[in-house]
Amino acid sequence: MSSGSTVRGRANLQGATRVLLALVVGLVLGAAAATHAATLAAVVRGFEAVGTLWINAVRMTVVPLVVALVITGVVSTADSRRVGRLGALALPVFLAFLLTGGVFTLLVAPLSLDRLVISPETAESLRAGGAAVSAGAAGTGAPQMPSLVQRIVEMVPANPVKAAADGAMLPLVVFTLLLGLALTRLEPGRREPVVQWFQAVADAMLVLVNWVLIVAPIGILGLAVGLGFRMGAAAAGALLHYVITLSAMLLVYILALYPVAVLLGKAPIRTFAGAAAPAQAVAFSSRSSLAALPAMITGAKDRLGLPAAVTGFALPLAVSVFRVNVPIAWVVGVLFLGKLYGVPLDLAPLGGLIVTSTLISFSVPGIPSASLFLMAPVVVDLGLPAEGVGILIAVDAIPDLFKTTANVTAHLASVTILARYQGAPLSYGAP
Repeated sequence: MSSGSTVRGRANLQGATRVLLALVVGLVLGAAAATHAATLAAVVRGFEAVGTLWINAVRMTVVPLVVALVITGVVSTADSRRVGRLGALALPVFLAFLLTGGVFTLLVAPLSLDRLVISPETAESLRAGGAAVSAGAAGTGAPQMPSLVQRIVEMVPANPVKAAADGAMLPLVVFTLLLGLALTRLEPGRREPVVQWFQAVADAMLVLVNWVLIVAPIGILGLAVGLGFRMGAAAAGALLHYVITLSAMLLVYILALYPVAVLLGKAPIRTFAGAAAPAQAVAFSSRSSLAALPAMITGAKDRLGLPAAVTGFALPLAVSVFRVNVPIAWVVGVLFLGKLYGVPLDLAPLGGLIVTSTLISFSVPGIPSASLFLMAPVVVDLGLPAEGVGILIAVDAIPDLFKTTANVTAHLASVTILARYQGAPLSYGAP
């Protein structure tokens, strides 16, 4: 691991530690305040207002960041496809991994989350508290959700600006993808100034996101006080249940990638495991797929014997845009928040959630818990309070270890499949 990656890893660890400390302190303060609810309710509302400000700061970054990253990503990927068949194969392979992960999680995660019991009174109290944070979450229950046909029709927005203002992420992403593809058809002289402008917007928004991350402990403290005030000691148990469920789902998916690499990539399982292990160790310790890239390249070349086109193009491309953890984390997070706030979720919006998370995953910036930042407008669209995302971010330190490991394992599994189907001869190293 490079010294720069080590410094980033330490900074990420320190940031996660501060956030977890703020969460614990907030839950304790909130639970203590609940014993004097009549006199301290106004104080708790003050803490919640601070949390609201932080959540609003998170939400304000999402739309411009997603638009800028999607457009610059589409244009750069289109340019990369000059390498030929390998580039054309990469996108459907990535999509298959992402959609499979989302559907698998939707089928399996409820088996764990259904064991989480939240009393109707507690859920009602949490919804009432969240109403001040998210205009989309009504205190009397979930709003009327659109039908499946309506969701399909709304995937192509009649007014992209309105979709952005409403936080309707799937229509916005569809429009942005089409705009990015249209830009690739322009001559370079006309295209480059527009792309550079969006790149500058993306860079500026990432600076703003980093500022929001710096003050995350303050926002998390405010949200946790409200959560502890309304749930008491049960809050810690519910959050632990979520952490265990998400981590277990990611671990199961990681293990499932080994037979996938064997069956579809024709790699011996011991050889694939040996190639993946060093990169997984770096990913787990640093929470950074980019830091694990050198170990992935070494494993792909020396242990798997993959051709230069794969190690030089497909693997860096996967690290840049392919984050298999996003649909898994979003589905578990939304199911958990639905349980926590007592908001029923139908199959149609959950299917739309998988599609949205798959599309957005290609433009997730390389910062800790970045996909959860982008999740806030989607949560509100599903009738859940946006403040729930702040709680998920607060406990993301442990699941993020498994998220990064899942990404790295999926990167190697996907390029092993790509190498086989591009027709290149493979020379797997000794197990």
